[in-house]
Amino acid sequence: MLPMPEHDIDDLDTLRRRIREFAQARAWDRYHTPKNLAMALSVEASELLEPFQWLTPEESGELGPEQREAVRQEIADVLIYLTRLADVLGIDLLEAAADKLVLNARKYPVEKAYGNALKYLCPPGYSDFSE
Repeated sequence: MLPMPEHDIDDLDTLRRRIREFAQARAWDRYHTPKNLAMALSVEASELLEPFQWLTPEESGELGPEQREAVRQEIADVLIYLTRLADVLGIDLLEAAADKLVLNARKYPVEKAYGNALKYLCPPGYSDFSE
């Protein structure tokens, strides 16, 4: 098998396919259960916190090259596991995100949420209070 080209991923479908091929080439499909992938995603998301640990809010916005690369690598891990989980479950990430943005717009209308980080009760007829 030839090595994968380094920078030919320019959309989510290509990324999904490349991750799938990567896992299949290593016979990892049996390990890539939704439970295992969700756990791995959680671990990687937690690792994303490490470069920010003990930084002030201002410092977190001005990372040095080494810290920025650490964050970049962890973000890549999160994206890879999220993409793989969605692929295994047959979830279209862009469609799911678009649908969620519509729900969030209803849940957090501009007139109530503008400049306000506090949560409030859902509007009438909206029963899903998830994130």
